[in-house]
Amino acid sequence: MGAGNGLNFPHYPATVTHVLAIEPEPALRALARDSAAAMPAPIEVTDGLAERLPTEDAAFDAAVTSLALCSVADQQAALHEIRRVLRPGGRLYFLEHVRADTPGLAWLQRLLDATVWPHLFGGCHTSRDTLAAIHNAGFTLERLDRFLFPDARTPGSFHILGTALRETP
Repeated sequence: MGAGNGLNFPHYPATVTHVLAIEPEPALRALARDSAAAMPAPIEVTDGLAERLPTEDAAFDAAVTSLALCSVADQQAALHEIRRVLRPGGRLYFLEHVRADTPGLAWLQRLLDATVWPHLFGGCHTSRDTLAAIHNAGFTLERLDRFLFPDARTPGSFHILGTALRETP
């Protein structure tokens, strides 16, 4: 979901049998389709929203989010949809920016999110507690790395990278 312009497509190895890349924005979707055509893995780029993924239940072994859960309209609904389309035991791979680890920066993030940040950065909200949302959607954390990027303490620099396992019903 949130395939953007396809910048992450080269990271899928040729051994991947199918990638369904969801991108709701028409201009980015067109760029992603152009990018997908040159990849060794078969990548299908389609229109859709993370909150209503256009596929059947338990259809995929893995899902990938990369700086997308900050900008979906309903983060919890998107994560429940990801869980729905993953088979039991499927994995969610994520790279997301998250809420700051200090009250002052978290306050600044909330202020920016309520004013200019989403308008300037494609709907992005930096103050979301994405890790808690992943857990609340029925995933078990397997691996987690926290880091700053850029390597400075700014409202947009707090990130997480990890994997989570879809819990069985």
